[in-house]
Amino acid sequence: MNMKPITLSRAAQAMGGTLIGGGGDTRIEQVVMDSRLDVAGALFVAIPGARADGHDFVQDVCKRGAVCCLVEREIDTPGGPCILVDSTRRAVRDLAAYYRSLFDIPVIGITGSVGKTSTKEMIAEVLSEKFLVHKTQGNLNNELGVPMTLLGLRAEHQVAVIEMGISDFGEMTRLTEMVRPTVAIITIIGYAHLDNLGDRAGVYRAKTEMFHGLAAGGLALLNGDDDMLRPCVVTDISPEKTGVEKRLYGLEQGNDYRATDIATQGEFGTTCVFRIDGASLPITIPAFGLPFVYAALAAAVVGARLGMTSVEIERGIAAFHTVEGRANVCKTDHLTVIDDCYNANPSSVRASLASLAGLDGRRIAILGDMGELGPDAETLHREIGETVGQSDIDCLICVGDLSRHIYAGAQSVCSDLTAQYYPQKEDALAALPQVILPGDQVLVKASRFMRFEEIVAALKGYGQRTLT
Repeated sequence: MNMKPITLSRAAQAMGGTLIGGGGDTRIEQVVMDSRLDVAGALFVAIPGARADGHDFVQDVCKRGAVCCLVEREIDTPGGPCILVDSTRRAVRDLAAYYRSLFDIPVIGITGSVGKTSTKEMIAEVLSEKFLVHKTQGNLNNELGVPMTLLGLRAEHQVAVIEMGISDFGEMTRLTEMVRPTVAIITIIGYAHLDNLGDRAGVYRAKTEMFHGLAAGGLALLNGDDDMLRPCVVTDISPEKTGVEKRLYGLEQGNDYRATDIATQGEFGTTCVFRIDGASLPITIPAFGLPFVYAALAAAVVGARLGMTSVEIERGIAAFHTVEGRANVCKTDHLTVIDDCYNANPSSVRASLASLAGLDGRRIAILGDMGELGPDAETLHREIGETVGQSDIDCLICVGDLSRHIYAGAQSVCSDLTAQYYPQKEDALAALPQVILPGDQVLVKASRFMRFEEIVAALKGYGQRTLT
């Protein structure tokens, strides 16, 4: 499956670049940014980076079959045609925007402080029961990942599901100008990337830039349980979007689409009933925690809007698999480990704690530092500790410099709580065998820079003798 036809001349025109070396009628079969990949028939995008400069690999990729290279400076004897632009980063966005315009298909854009990837995966799984779906791979959701995702669309694709992540103002505008979603989903407005965005109000402003690119007559599907999204008025943000339909989904009364009768089926599943357009749809979600209820509900709504049957929707949700590091449950011979260490912010930690508190048995929370929280980082960590102290958590283990404030917050609310604090991860790893008991339910959560996957690996390796 190759790209829809784009010649080098048309690509240069779309990017405002100059084609050097001829070959204007040559077609691009793929766009590649990593010189280590197969570059046959590719437009190679030379990105200057901190560790490596793509311009250094131009001659090599031309020898290996690249039909053209996108460059910011002229290359001596490149070995093939080049398109010269001022900025390859901006040019690849321009090319992606043009390429997106060649497709008249539903495009689901997803953003939010928590749950983007799980919602993307759930929607893609459901829609795959009826359509040939193209989706964001991994977490390629930024200003380089999104254009590469769009340029991966093929003529056969019938729907696209695109994750959109940002950390500063203006980024979402640039992303949505490329994606131009027909459905815009915002999962939650939380405390994330506050170093740049300042506070939740800043997060709201940055995320809702998504509406600028929402297609005419499109759908804004928002989490109605979020206090900032519920009253959101699309035309207040983008006055020209008068034809956009806004709908709310969530658990609370007043949402257009609701999940009710939620029950946890151990640590591996959840049952509930979806209320969509007057119909009641019993659902079993093969994943642990309320965030997956929201993700599945959004997927069911999108599926229903695209004409899927209840049987197709149920089948798609049943086929869902959690992504490693995101509430991925591993049951060993002696423990249940909830691996939620891909990332963390106050909203996602609270959701994970609520899910942990609903499990039977001894509940252990191993929490680490949360990053990019700005000047309020200490306060936000302390508030997480207070949440732990008020929850049905039996033991709290805090690791990292900022996590001492989680420990202090928990102790201030519940002095009887079994809690330990370790400045270094190595100290915690050494102490865990004396703290963890056979049969424990253990949540592991922190921001990525804490590398808590090392703790997950250690827990998975514990045997009966280790823990006694």
